Amino acid sequence: MQGIGTEATMQYPQLGANFDRSVRRYARIAGVLILISFLAGLFGEVYVPSIMNAPTGGFATSQDASSHVALMRMGFAAYLVEALCDVSLTLIFYVLLRPVHRNLALLAAFFRLVSTAIFGASEFFYLAALSVAAGGEHLKTFSTEQVNDLARFSLDLYGYGGSAPVFYGAAAIVIGYLLSESGFLPKFLGVLWVLGGVGQMTNAFAIVVAPAFAAFWQMLPLLIALMALALWFLVRGVDAAKWRECAAGGTFL
Repeated sequence: MQGIGTEATMQYPQLGANFDRSVRRYARIAGVLILISFLAGLFGEVYVPSIMNAPTGGFATSQDASSHVALMRMGFAAYLVEALCDVSLTLIFYVLLRPVHRNLALLAAFFRLVSTAIFGASEFFYLAALSVAAGGEHLKTFSTEQVNDLARFSLDLYGYGGSAPVFYGAAAIVIGYLLSESGFLPKFLGVLWVLGGVGQMTNAFAIVVAPAFAAFWQMLPLLIALMALALWFLVRGVDAAKWRECAAGGTFL
């Protein structure tokens, strides 16, 4: 019966200087992707919806919704960029954290992919709002107020993609645990990710169960955790020697 170390060698047959550089490169790429995803999400998920639902100048007024079409297209493009980054990050997190515990790293990957898929499905309602705002022959019988209301209703449904953050938060908790146990990254990063995941899940459940309790501050820990890990990856990277030690003796079952 083969030991864990032998299995690790079979899965990482090229452990050495070149592999060390590859691990560090993965970390640098992850840092860049986190920053791009954060900026795209900030624009597409926060700024654009805030304009759409603004008390003045948004769909809450009788202003023609078509005046926001360009902004909405940019918001959807930002989502596509964010989704591409998130899927790529899922793979990188799995590669970097698999030596710690393969099954947990895989579980985190599943959680992240489910979250991305759910949020992608909710984007159909965003596209519906965009279609309404762009106008067309089928909307000529509607008044401006009715068009605005229909566009806002679609955006409200888009906002109910709130189940996605539950899975994203669960992934953050698992990733945080793996980070803290890795040995090749500082424990405080793992703690930040666990706290961030708990905050994200709290916010997501609050939106569904007790909307009055939901608040933006509940998501701040995860934002801090994301930025902390991105900066660490870009500035310090991964301790490749300890990563190799972890790969040689990690839990692969």
